[in-house]
Amino acid sequence: MAEVRLQQIRHSYNADAGENTEYALEKIDQVWEDGGAYALLGPSGCGKSTLLNIVSGLLQPTEGKVLFNNNDVTSRTPDQRNIAQIFQFPVVYDTMTVHDNLAFPLRNRKMANAEIEERVKTVAEMLDLTASLNQRASGLTADGKQKISLGRGLVRSDVNIMMFDEPLTVIDPHLKWQLRTKLKKLHRQVGFTMVYVTHDQTEALTFAEKVAVMYEGEVVQFGTPEELFLKPNHTFVGHFIGSPGMNFLPCKLDDGFPVFNGNRIKISAPISQPETTKKMELGVRPEFVKIDADGFPVNINRIDDVGRYRIVKVENSGYYFNVYVPEDLEIPTENMHVSFDPENTHIYCDGWLHDKKESS
Repeated sequence: MAEVRLQQIRHSYNADAGENTEYALEKIDQVWEDGGAYALLGPSGCGKSTLLNIVSGLLQPTEGKVLFNNNDVTSRTPDQRNIAQIFQFPVVYDTMTVHDNLAFPLRNRKMANAEIEERVKTVAEMLDLTASLNQRASGLTADGKQKISLGRGLVRSDVNIMMFDEPLTVIDPHLKWQLRTKLKKLHRQVGFTMVYVTHDQTEALTFAEKVAVMYEGEVVQFGTPEELFLKPNHTFVGHFIGSPGMNFLPCKLDDGFPVFNGNRIKISAPISQPETTKKMELGVRPEFVKIDADGFPVNINRIDDVGRYRIVKVENSGYYFNVYVPEDLEIPTENMHVSFDPENTHIYCDGWLHDKKESS
C-alpha cells in the first residue's frame, strides 16, 4: 500500500506545439493517503483516464511528479510501481479456470504452491467465487469476470494501489449495486489504497471517502460527499452533483447581501464585493428552497412526483429553478411564495464560490 502524491501535474498530447500547446490536465496537486478510498468523478473528456494512466505509469506527464510514499516513481513502469488496475471491460483468460486466473499473477512471481492455494482460497471467499473456482472463466457473466479482474489484484501482497477505470459500465444495472457494495466491503477488509474513476456520481459518492471532481482538466473540488453536496466550490460541482443539481440564479450585491430579480436574499453573513467579477450568481440546492408565505412570489411551471417528495419547477420573472417538496406538504395552487435557507445559500463569482475565487 502507498500514499500517492501528485505534484504540479500537467499533461499535453501535443507538447511540441509551442504556444499552441493544449493541456489535457492542468494544475493537479493531490494527496491520496495510504489505505484511503478515492474517486475521480467527471464527464467524458475531463481528464480522468489521463490522470489514472499517469498514476499507473502507462503515461508520463509532460510536467510534474508522481510520488509513492515520497519516492519519485514518475519514470517507472507499471510493473515497477506494483499497480493493480481494473478496466471498464473485464480482462480475463477465458480458457483458464477461475482458480488459474486468480493464481496467475502469483505463479508469475514464483510463489510456493501452498501459499498460492491459500491466497486464492481467501480471495475467492471474499468475492463469492468459491463455487466457480473450477469453472472456465468464459462461462461467467460480466460481473463474474469483473470479480476475477478484481481478485487478481487482491491476491497479491505487493500492491501499492488499486485503480478502477469505469469498472461497472458493462455490468447489468441490478448487479451494479451489489458489486459496488462488495467493493466498499473489500476496501474495509484489505485496506488497500483504492482510486475509482467514473462519470457516475452515485458510484463515486457511495464508494469513496473523498472525491476529486474534475472539469476541463482540473480538479475543481476535492472533498467528502457531504462537502461536495453542501458547499460546492464551483458551479460545475453544483450542477454535476445532485439530481436535479443546484439552482443558480443571477444576482447583485446590496450591502453585502444578494439581490435576485429585486428580491433581497438572506445569507449566513454579508460578503465583500469582488473587484474583478464579471458574473455573479447565487446557488441553492432544491432541498434548501422551501414554501414560505413570507418569501418572494413564484409561478408553478411543472410538478414531478418522484415518490417521497415532489420536484416543483417554479419561475420568477423568466428565471426557473427547482424546489423539493415533501409528499406530506401541500403545494399551493396559487400565490406560491418561497425562501432560501440562509446557511445553504452560496454566492459564486465567475463560477467559483465567493471565498474560493481568489485561490482558483
